[in-house]
Amino acid sequence: MNLDLNGRTALVCGSTQGLGYASAVELALMGANVILLARNEEKLKDTVKKLHSSKGQKHQYLVADFSQPHNVRAAIDGFDMVESPIHILINNTGGPAGGKAIEAREEDFLQAFESHLICNHILTQAVVPGMKLAEFGRIINIISTSVKVPIAGLGVSNTIRAAVASWSKTLATELGSFGITVNNVLPGFTQTVRADYVIEKKAKETGKAGSEVLAELIKEIPAGRIGQPEEFGAAVAFLCSPSASYINGINLPVDGGRLGCL
Repeated sequence: MNLDLNGRTALVCGSTQGLGYASAVELALMGANVILLARNEEKLKDTVKKLHSSKGQKHQYLVADFSQPHNVRAAIDGFDMVESPIHILINNTGGPAGGKAIEAREEDFLQAFESHLICNHILTQAVVPGMKLAEFGRIINIISTSVKVPIAGLGVSNTIRAAVASWSKTLATELGSFGITVNNVLPGFTQTVRADYVIEKKAKETGKAGSEVLAELIKEIPAGRIGQPEEFGAAVAFLCSPSASYINGINLPVDGGRLGCL
């Protein structure tokens, strides 16, 4: 099995913590040069030093805020992709705030659409020409299991994540002939800051202790536990490998079997 990413460069968004960071770690272990992208430069400086580099990789970072698409465009436009073409793009940013869809404001949907789909699109358009020249490209969108089964209380997120999934599937058909694959990886309940937020929010809503909320969530997972970020990162990294060249246009849940659908 060919998992070698030596000589490849990966741009990983939302990569100073959680699932983005876990993905960046795995890609670096496979030999990729990694470019971290997030909004906090101090965290980026600390994080880039932690990445595996024994294969001679040169890791970098870009500063951009996904709540401001023009900021993302400026960051990627300022990067020299002639000198360092990007072969792998991991689109990832924090989910919209919770709440019922019927109670959401119009601006909530617009902001989420910009932060997720528009920013993803800006980055994708920027890196695809280089991927075509290399005849190798991997675009991974970290979204949510809600694209298969909507999650109660996440009305805006359910709506926007589904739009990203449809956009991704469309790109998969348009780019597949160039050696570029486009796939979505759908995290289930994973040990991240976002998971802590979900537990805390549900505890406040129900009046239950956080430990009780966690135990109830685990009961819904056939694996009998919550996932670890490195398990998710490994799935992302495999889809970026040469061996995953015929996997295109899929939604891959990494959720311990929790989803009740195929």
